[in-house]
Amino acid sequence: MAESNPTESALVASKICNQISSVFSTKSPNPAALDVLVQEIADVANRNGRVFVYGVGREGLMLKALSMRLFHLGLSAHCVFDMNTPPIGPSDLLISSIGPGGFSTVDAIFGVAKSNGDRVLLLTAQPDSGSSMKYASVVAYILAQTMADDKAGDGEKERPLLPMGSVYEGAMFVLFEMVVFKLGEILKQSPEDVRARHINLE
Repeated sequence: MAESNPTESALVASKICNQISSVFSTKSPNPAALDVLVQEIADVANRNGRVFVYGVGREGLMLKALSMRLFHLGLSAHCVFDMNTPPIGPSDLLISSIGPGGFSTVDAIFGVAKSNGDRVLLLTAQPDSGSSMKYASVVAYILAQTMADDKAGDGEKERPLLPMGSVYEGAMFVLFEMVVFKLGEILKQSPEDVRARHINLE
């Protein structure tokens, strides 16, 4: 196999980063996802509630990364289905991502959360077509391509740099890093505070 050309690799990386970055420069009539997430999570911290996250596939992996950073910020953060996940209650927040708008598993979990008086935050790119919208207390819009509008196989000649839901998932990662940065300021958590909560059994 031929070795990668550093210049070519940098160009591809730049194109990928630009594609993800463009998600945040797209104008939308809806509140910015960054503002929605920061406000909701800050409110949970103020009422001493807990944050629960759930997502499927790569979206779920991005949410697990967010949960880890929220823990580092001193919040009680949990991934649904982990063995040590506590029960959810009225002072808590469930954050879930359904890029295409709805999954039956997420709908079921949302239903349980709502029946326990929990607040539900939905991240999505398809607010008008999803089954999960009816459960959401608040919606954060990420205006990016998902599996629902991927054009691969529809006659496109060029192979996409970011196929299927990769743009949406990459945008999730960047969005969550911005959320953590903003929350660190709001919660008055220094880099030293955050680092002190990092695991040392490595």
